[in-house]
Amino acid sequence: MASKLDINISVDVLEPSELTEQEWQAMQLAQEAANDAYAPYSNFLVGAALLLEDGTMFKGSNQENAAYPSGLCAERTALFALSAHYPNKKIKLLAVTARRRSDTAFMPAMPCGACRQVMGEYEYKQQQDIPVLLQAADGKYYRFQRVVDLLPFQFTKDSL
Repeated sequence: MASKLDINISVDVLEPSELTEQEWQAMQLAQEAANDAYAPYSNFLVGAALLLEDGTMFKGSNQENAAYPSGLCAERTALFALSAHYPNKKIKLLAVTARRRSDTAFMPAMPCGACRQVMGEYEYKQQQDIPVLLQAADGKYYRFQRVVDLLPFQFTKDSL
């Protein structure tokens, strides 16, 4: 008989007033990044911000291309640029938000599967949890304590 594996994931649902100052700053930077996104095809603007262990903030936005598979999501843009510029700095928080070009309000933004895998790689690389703060509906935010909660069965170098 088959056995069952239950996976429990805890997500904090936060009001804006419940964000820490650093979380608020990271989300503001993610919003700034979204406003700078290059998204002429989807008009879906996504921004990501990284808070580093030394307090430095780093941002990325989605970058589209007429050859659709050649574009890149905001999360991976931020992570890859960070690694190219500061390969040994640890990430303390990743914040993500989005909006439609036609709207002024920001909306829920859930990382795609490829972004979750890359985020997991950086968490694995630094051997330290990376909390993830995501824009949720109704002005609220989701806080995951670690990337692995977004992708419980990650493919890592241990899988090779």
